Amino acid sequence: MKNAVKWILCIYVAFVFIQSLFFKFTDAYETIHIFSTLGAWAGFEWFADYGAYGVGTVELIAAIMLFFASSRLYGAAIASGVMMGAVFFHLFTPLGIAMPEFDEMGNVTGDDGGLLFYNACGVLVASLIVTAMEFFGTDNAVKRILFRTSQ
Repeated sequence: MKNAVKWILCIYVAFVFIQSLFFKFTDAYETIHIFSTLGAWAGFEWFADYGAYGVGTVELIAAIMLFFASSRLYGAAIASGVMMGAVFFHLFTPLGIAMPEFDEMGNVTGDDGGLLFYNACGVLVASLIVTAMEFFGTDNAVKRILFRTSQ
């Protein structure tokens, strides 16, 4: 049962990451809004142009790592870190919780009611659960280093 839960969570996280690549790698209006807002807020104007590609690449790597036992812990930890950043930026920057929705011409047609934020929260929780399951349920290098006993 635990293994099935872990796989369902991994598939969920990977699915969300992979489906979001379309937006990040095609300069969708939503992506431009998010990364432009964050770049202006942080004073890193380059982030508006390149941030989505960097975040998307990290998400793709994490999604792939989730499907291999040898890298699942690290993929889940990376996913957790990315999603902690997403939740932080939604809560503590001008980005906010409700994201604008755009039509095909780039005009704002409303907002998503916080759907992107709540999805980020769900992915964060799922990736944290997988990280904990992998950390405590497997023999891994991180645990061996952290709990090394002196002899």
